[in-house]
Amino acid sequence: MSSIFSKIINNEIPAYKIAENNQFIAILDIFPVAYGHTLVIPKVEIDAIFDIPDAYLQNILIFAKPIAVAIKSAYPCNRVNIITVGLEVPHAHIHLIPTMTTTDMNILRPKLNLSVSELQKVQSNILTYYKA
Repeated sequence: MSSIFSKIINNEIPAYKIAENNQFIAILDIFPVAYGHTLVIPKVEIDAIFDIPDAYLQNILIFAKPIAVAIKSAYPCNRVNIITVGLEVPHAHIHLIPTMTTTDMNILRPKLNLSVSELQKVQSNILTYYKA
């Protein structure tokens, strides 16, 4: 059974895309903990991050780096941090979260409830600074 991420990768359902190449796709988290919260997803459907092939594992940070730079420019913060919880969707992925404090990385805290127009604005803000 394919995950929601596989359906996004296969263009079966829409998403707020930030970047894509032959190995990964980056999309906005539609239940973000912060403005700019982005998911980087390998295109191989494997449940756990450390089970993905080495070629994907070594390239995920290279793919994520310019996205993180764009997020930090669009939403000033101390840093953009990475977490890999992976329990909510059975498809390996990383969260890029702009943070000011450690508390900002708690994905169990209340999520932002963004409208379609707000999500489009966040996407546009990040894409303004994104340089592949």
